[in-house]
Amino acid sequence: MATLYENRRGLSRRDLLKRGTLGAALIISGQAVICPEAAWAVEAQALKPETMATLIKLARDIYPHDRLADRFYAIAVKGQDAHAQKDEAHKKLIEDGIADLDRRAGAGGYSGLGWEADRIAILHDIENTPFFQAVRGDLVVSLYNQKEIWPIFGYEGESYSKGGYINRGFNDIEWL
Repeated sequence: MATLYENRRGLSRRDLLKRGTLGAALIISGQAVICPEAAWAVEAQALKPETMATLIKLARDIYPHDRLADRFYAIAVKGQDAHAQKDEAHKKLIEDGIADLDRRAGAGGYSGLGWEADRIAILHDIENTPFFQAVRGDLVVSLYNQKEIWPIFGYEGESYSKGGYINRGFNDIEWL
């Protein structure tokens, strides 16, 4: 009977329990967004903490990786807060963009939508807006440039300091 469960696609109870901290509830306290279950927090300097919490959810929806904890997404969106601190127009772009997401989502706002498919449908509607493009464009660098997540994806980092790729498996393709 155990093999029946091993061959099925989907989440096992074990996988569900392992993922418990990935979708942990975020608490807004003062100017910070806190995740007590995973022991991390991010402080907002220019943007509202509610905006930061929604940006974290938005970041996960734009670049979804079940193996990444929310703290990596929080680090990635921290740059939006830093940019908003220096540029009032960017702050307005982000705050207005999040307000638009919340309006489109209805009661409970974007973060309150329980189904990822519902949030993705909203993102498809706004994908050509300056707000979406600004957030998506920054995330591709700020998320994937975190050295701590590279091993999760099997990326070893730059090769120059290790002698380059040629002598480190670059030419070991077996499928050609």
